[in-house]
Amino acid sequence: MTLISFLVVVVILVSIMAFSRTWIPKLGLDLSGGTTITLTATNSSGGGAVDQASLEQARTIIEQRVNSMGVGEASVTTSNNNQIQVSAPNVQGDTLVEMVGQTAQLEFRRVYNTQQATTYPQGQALELPSVPDITADTSGATEPTTELPTDQQGRLDLLTTQLAWTPSDQNNTDFSDFQCSDTEGESQEWDQPFYACTRDDVAASSGQTFKYLLGPRLIEGNLVTTASAGIPQNQVSWVVNLSFDTLGAALFSQATETLAGATSPTNQFAIVLDGKVISAPSVNEKIPDGSAQISGSFNQDSATNLANVLKYGALPLQFDVSNAETVSATLGGDQLTAGLIAGAVGLLLVLIYSLVYYRGLTVVVFTSLIMAAGLTYTLIVLLGQAIGFALSLPGLAGVIVAIGVTADSFVIFFERVRDEAREGRSLKAAVETGWQKARRTIVVADTVSLLSAVILYILSIGTIKGFAFTLGLTTLVDLIMIFFFTKPMMSLLVKTTFFGTGRKFSGFEAEHLGIAATRRPRPRALATAKEA
Repeated sequence: MTLISFLVVVVILVSIMAFSRTWIPKLGLDLSGGTTITLTATNSSGGGAVDQASLEQARTIIEQRVNSMGVGEASVTTSNNNQIQVSAPNVQGDTLVEMVGQTAQLEFRRVYNTQQATTYPQGQALELPSVPDITADTSGATEPTTELPTDQQGRLDLLTTQLAWTPSDQNNTDFSDFQCSDTEGESQEWDQPFYACTRDDVAASSGQTFKYLLGPRLIEGNLVTTASAGIPQNQVSWVVNLSFDTLGAALFSQATETLAGATSPTNQFAIVLDGKVISAPSVNEKIPDGSAQISGSFNQDSATNLANVLKYGALPLQFDVSNAETVSATLGGDQLTAGLIAGAVGLLLVLIYSLVYYRGLTVVVFTSLIMAAGLTYTLIVLLGQAIGFALSLPGLAGVIVAIGVTADSFVIFFERVRDEAREGRSLKAAVETGWQKARRTIVVADTVSLLSAVILYILSIGTIKGFAFTLGLTTLVDLIMIFFFTKPMMSLLVKTTFFGTGRKFSGFEAEHLGIAATRRPRPRALATAKEA
């Protein structure tokens, strides 16, 4: 009955895989290919040691960015007191650098001029960019009730001055001469005008690139508290919802009141990240509560990307991408093949040893290992879908190590049975008595292995966690197999004539067990009659 229940559970797990149409596990960076980049931090003030609290805050934000891409087993770690290393599987280098390399402060600036920045074949002219709208989000927001502290009132007074700024003739001349390939003049001082262009991915999606003359920074991005993409009820187009904290809401209210009364393009906000314009929505009304909704020609990807930029855009430090390495899928495939070969060799050696030493009992070893491998594979596939677990090369090593863990359980069990048989018990009684004595040892050994895996998982970083995870998982699988498959199978086999009477090559023959002829294991029928 125990064996049947186990097989039913296995069938259910495989059925779940079939229902989700997922047969292949998620693979980590070193097996499937991906990108590792190293970001080196500097203080925005320009000198001194990097503050470790700020570095950890930046690591958390970058980790959120990477997770927002839906990347499984991505690793974001700090090193050398001034670096952050990001490793992500199944991600192209340019995509990852673009996502985590957005390291400048997120800013909101007023637009004063917009011009075409690219030349199209045959003199084809471009229209001005499609301008999204930014309106109040009335989906449940309320007027803020907390009064601003006195020391923040100066920010509102300063904003009034910033909103009154107008470009000089020299600004306009410099802007006309500015090209998107230029780097001079791209000063991002908060109180200075700024010439910026559409970010490459935004331009690629629209097929258009524009340059902008922007005024001083009005609102910094770290005042944004939440941002999300979605389709409002009774609408069909994607929008981006964002909210500000108390100070941000006050600044945003005053700025939108001014912009709403202006003409195009001075009624536009430019959302600037890393010196590039992500979006430049127009303002049609005052938004007093700090909850806004940006609408325009968004699809799911563009709306989600903008929401991620708004939510995770501001970093407390400036970074340079000091190193970027890409692992090709071919190299990852070679490593996976090598790992599978190593596992197959290990499995073959265990079976050869079992065949030489345990003879017919190899059928128990073989079927148990095959069932354990199938159960482990199924769980890794399902966990990849459920929690995003991705199998890495260290994780594959953990699976291979499990072959030895499972083999240890067989040895303990079989040797206990052989000891009981040598003491004169029938083979059926030897299996039951040997199991009672062996299971305690097996549980203790697997518990030690499981605790080691848990401690290693807690203390380790990066892909070593994959090794600890699979080691713990396969140790649990070993316990399940020995209790619910191996032991019931042994109980069934010993009831057969071949194994129960100790036939030649069964593994239970008296000579092989080292039992004298006068102490040959009793056949099952004779033993039963004598015991009766």
